[in-house]
Amino acid sequence: MARANRRLTRASRYGRYVDGPDPLAPPVDLSEALDQIGEDVMAGYSPERAMREFLRRGGRDQAGLDDLARRVQDKRRELAQKHNLDGTLQEIKELLDRAVLTERKQLARDVDLDDADRTLAEMQLDHLPASPAGAVSELNGYRWQSSEAREDFEKIKDLLGREMLDQRFAGMKNALENATDEDRAAINEMLDDLNRLLESHRSGEGTQEQFDEFMAQHGEFFPEDPQTIDELLDALAQRSAAAQRMRNSMTAEQRAELDGLAQQAFGSPELMQSLAQLDGNLQAMRPGEDWGGSERMDGQEGLGLGDGTGVFQDIADLDELAEQLAQSYDGSRMDDLDLDKLSRQLGDEAAVDARTLQQLEKALRDSGTLKRGSDGQLKLTPKAMRQLGKALLRDVADKMSGRQGARDVRQSGAAGERSGATREWAFGDTEPWDVTRTVTNALTRTAGEGGATGGGVRIEIGDVEVQETEARTQACVALLVDTSFSMAMDGRWVPMKRTALALHTLIKSRFRGDDLQLIAFGRHAEVMDIEQLTGLDAMYAKGTNLHHALLLANRHFRKHPNAQPVLLIVTDGEPTSHLESSGEVYFEYPPHPLTVAYAVRELDNATRLGAQTTFFRLGEDPGLARFVQQMATRAGGTVVAPELDDLGAAVVGSYLGSRGPRGGSGGFGDVLGGGRGFWAG
Repeated sequence: MARANRRLTRASRYGRYVDGPDPLAPPVDLSEALDQIGEDVMAGYSPERAMREFLRRGGRDQAGLDDLARRVQDKRRELAQKHNLDGTLQEIKELLDRAVLTERKQLARDVDLDDADRTLAEMQLDHLPASPAGAVSELNGYRWQSSEAREDFEKIKDLLGREMLDQRFAGMKNALENATDEDRAAINEMLDDLNRLLESHRSGEGTQEQFDEFMAQHGEFFPEDPQTIDELLDALAQRSAAAQRMRNSMTAEQRAELDGLAQQAFGSPELMQSLAQLDGNLQAMRPGEDWGGSERMDGQEGLGLGDGTGVFQDIADLDELAEQLAQSYDGSRMDDLDLDKLSRQLGDEAAVDARTLQQLEKALRDSGTLKRGSDGQLKLTPKAMRQLGKALLRDVADKMSGRQGARDVRQSGAAGERSGATREWAFGDTEPWDVTRTVTNALTRTAGEGGATGGGVRIEIGDVEVQETEARTQACVALLVDTSFSMAMDGRWVPMKRTALALHTLIKSRFRGDDLQLIAFGRHAEVMDIEQLTGLDAMYAKGTNLHHALLLANRHFRKHPNAQPVLLIVTDGEPTSHLESSGEVYFEYPPHPLTVAYAVRELDNATRLGAQTTFFRLGEDPGLARFVQQMATRAGGTVVAPELDDLGAAVVGSYLGSRGPRGGSGGFGDVLGGGRGFWAG
């Protein structure tokens, strides 16, 4: 058994880093993920779905689940189209043909052979069955004249035995090449002991001690090094089920040939009896394995029984990976991905991509970006909203400065009094430092490092805080956004949300003295917080109730009598609905004169309250263009007709301009010279 032991013992080798994330890998970058997730959320996806869509797509330099799934399917298709299941039969036929040809040559040149014996032998060879199984059975008692031919014939029996074992125990075909009778006896002993162990476990009488004793005696046959009977069962059942699927995939003729040949394995039917008993135990104890599946294998490269079983195991692994990568089952998580299996099938690069996606998902869930609400659904946290809003605001700043020759100086106020509040310094800030807070931050940071060295205080950029100033005039802002059917239908839904979030972020981070109210108006109007608006699904109810939206805006203005009212209206349609005195909504298209009159009346009320009004007209409808121009002229306001990509810059610019102490007109020109100072020429 020494030769088999040497071949079956698993060699020591280095493995990949598995104890958590690679400590040398750079941290995952969440900015791109958050941007794309935010876009999808604003398009109407739930945060959970948006996160999963990002993981499926991947990023600019990061493969996603869909790419990995495509590679899995390509590998599976390649295996099925490359191979056929005739490998063992073809190898047996070649050995048989060679043995018969060698024997014929020996009969022809052996002058000492009795003519009657020669004639009988030639007749026996001439009338061999066409079936390899029948021919092998017929020749089983044949008296070979050629020692070389006899050796080739014996190789058939040896090959069959090794292939049958290789189907159940990977590596046996090579390990038992040129095996001795002692080696074969050790195999039979192992199979007998294994069947007794499984039957004992199947009856509920098996113990860990029995398993340990079995492994101590026969462990060299199991390079997987199972630690429990269940681990051993899993490994054996997976291999045995793959062998059964391979058999199911053969033609009836192929199965009949192999069944006939199998009885000749190692020259004895005992091996097949033991293997059949093993298969029966495994099917009974692991019925959940796929014992009934099959594949169409119509390639050019023949597979032997052992190699074919390995290919069918690979196909099963690929199917399992495809299911894991689909993430379509309830409770699916990226942690479900089997990275070792992915590495074996697609290579280490694929495993690295999958691990990065796992880390991205974990970081998104653990970094405060996503949280699970009381309803069990994931939601964007306020922290995530701030990050997304800052990104949108930077985009707005880039658009404005790029088109106006301006730059972002990030000031909280133009020339007002100090508010007493401080904030962390950002690039471009010109406000004076708050020295006390800055030094305190430095001392707090260095306290954990053993305090300042050399008697001084080491100040870093992150320690610096600046003093905020208050603008001389506070603003009361109402952003009215159209949520009617046409906004969703014409692709204006996401730009509208992006605009609202950018303005909200600007006011909450830079102009905290101002009060912003977001009002969505479709068939009726509703005050919404930013989280509700950004998560709002597309509205398909017809109606544009500007009258109701202006009612809510004027109520907001009246609550802040000492602030400058700023009215910003984003719409793509004329008003087609209004509120009746009963509170019911009236809708009619084309617009009813009474609907228009109600909207005009509330706009006049806003004007009397001193509102600086800007209409943002989306689309090229002539009727809408006339209506908003007449409304703006009546209110002494402005009409801006931006492209969708410029909507955010237009609204933010109008807010900055009309909010200034000069009470500018609210156009782009006022952004550069307005009193807010966010963009300075």
